[in-house]
Amino acid sequence: MTEIRTPRLLLRRWHDDDLAPMADINADPQVMRWIDDGSLRDLDSTAEDIERWEEEWDEEGFGIFAVELLASGELAGFTGLSVPEFLPEVLPAVAISWRFGSPFWGQGYASEAAHATLEFALQDRGLDRVISISLLGDDASENVIRKLGMAPEHETTHPMYGFPLRVHSIDLTEFHG
Repeated sequence: MTEIRTPRLLLRRWHDDDLAPMADINADPQVMRWIDDGSLRDLDSTAEDIERWEEEWDEEGFGIFAVELLASGELAGFTGLSVPEFLPEVLPAVAISWRFGSPFWGQGYASEAAHATLEFALQDRGLDRVISISLLGDDASENVIRKLGMAPEHETTHPMYGFPLRVHSIDLTEFHG
């Protein structure tokens, strides 16, 4: 089983008891504001997400990690890698993303987890380039992206929702682990 420990976090595969807390995160309008069209996800759609993320682990050798706080064992959210099939213009590419419950915002957890995931992608999984896709105006995600050392690559439009997106990238030669 793939796990990554950081000073405060455990990045790990999904457990059955992660479903309810992840569904709570997905049901928070503050959290979902910057995700696709902002729609909330219920327990069933969260279960489908987790199942898809686990399948990607099996198929690709990478995927979305559940992020657990070491101090309390709480599920704070997720970070991980996926193939951004919704945006064909960037393929082939692997994207890093994250989503944390609002009680965990502003404490550096997203940056800590994302940095560990980026290191995993470039050094452990041998990827030579990783992208991140953000909705324009999502300043919190843009801040994490900058901390990762990713540079803006281009702007585009979400093919399904029409929202403006910014694609960032970093390659192995630019990464400072």
